[in-house]
Amino acid sequence: MAKELRVGLIGCGFMGRTHSNAYRRLNNFFQVEHRAVLKAICDTNEPKAQNYAATWGYERVETDWRKLIEAGDIDLIDICVPNVAHRDIAVAAAGAGKMVGCEKPLAMNVAQAEEMVAAVERAGVPNMVWFNYRRVPAIALARQIVDEKRIGRPFHYRATYLQDWTISEDVPQGGDALWRLDARVAGSGVTGDLLAHSIDTAMWLNGPITRVVAKTETFVKERKHVVSGLREPVHIDDACMFLAEFANGSMGTFESTRYARGRKNFNTFELNGADGSVYFDLEEPEYLQYFEYKQLQSGKKAESHLTGWRKIHTTNSEHPYMSHYWVPGTCIGYEHTFLNALADFVEGIESGKWTQPDFRNGLQTQRVCDAVIESARAGRWMETGVEL
Repeated sequence: MAKELRVGLIGCGFMGRTHSNAYRRLNNFFQVEHRAVLKAICDTNEPKAQNYAATWGYERVETDWRKLIEAGDIDLIDICVPNVAHRDIAVAAAGAGKMVGCEKPLAMNVAQAEEMVAAVERAGVPNMVWFNYRRVPAIALARQIVDEKRIGRPFHYRATYLQDWTISEDVPQGGDALWRLDARVAGSGVTGDLLAHSIDTAMWLNGPITRVVAKTETFVKERKHVVSGLREPVHIDDACMFLAEFANGSMGTFESTRYARGRKNFNTFELNGADGSVYFDLEEPEYLQYFEYKQLQSGKKAESHLTGWRKIHTTNSEHPYMSHYWVPGTCIGYEHTFLNALADFVEGIESGKWTQPDFRNGLQTQRVCDAVIESARAGRWMETGVEL
């Protein structure tokens, strides 16, 4: 008989839907010992929460997250609320002995992230940050290629994460839908929201980022606030670009904006090394591009007339995660990245080898994000303080 993983999810927004779908489908695709049970959904908007519970099958509704922390029938607290609330919920959940999952970025700043890490490590509870892009099969394959030493000495890493949804000056800030534009709730703009993904992926593939120098810009200086109804200053970064140095000696460039007209969720990276390169584009998530210069098996340079970028369709059962899904040539989607992340988390609980990225790993990304913001303010290179 399957063990129960009893879930209390906090937040009825977009990310809550992706997580709920993963819980519902876990045992359809992964042979794990635990079965996710949707015990409670929490949101301050009770009618919204009631509708959400009916849609996704949660057993009950709460409007105070503290009730979930106190509940004896909940094993895992899943945090899908604005960043400003992450620390308080996570620290309380860990103190109550609950497992904790948290959406990214981990916290508003490094100080809060350190508190969260201390809390989960003191309690000894499994914990995870939902950096779901690690679970794209093509990105996981890129990590496998790096681990197999097919890239060789790394020289360059470049990442972009572009959107366009805040270009209009009429877009307000604040409230349930647009809290990401309010620095008091989000902490930062594209740095924490988008570049946190890019930074996590970069350090997963290419190791610690040690120094950064950044420039940020806020193009629309004032916006109407949904709550107050007044025009208020905008304090988040609309766009950010930074240079990075990695501990392995390679160089990095990162760019993110919400002002790239026509780009909805354009997330790319390229890693160039002495022996090969990899390139990924989230708009074609089923593909990983790979350039082989030096053959791993022979140690020789690939034949010149056969060299060139390969576009690998990552749908074979040999590719990461794909043995759990369909026949070769058929694709999985965005929602499956959360399912893959949940499966890794549950398998970690069962094996005793907890999944990455955990809170301590999320803290390292937070260190880079904070260094980027501080560098932009100070106009100089900043050490990140990331653990080596």
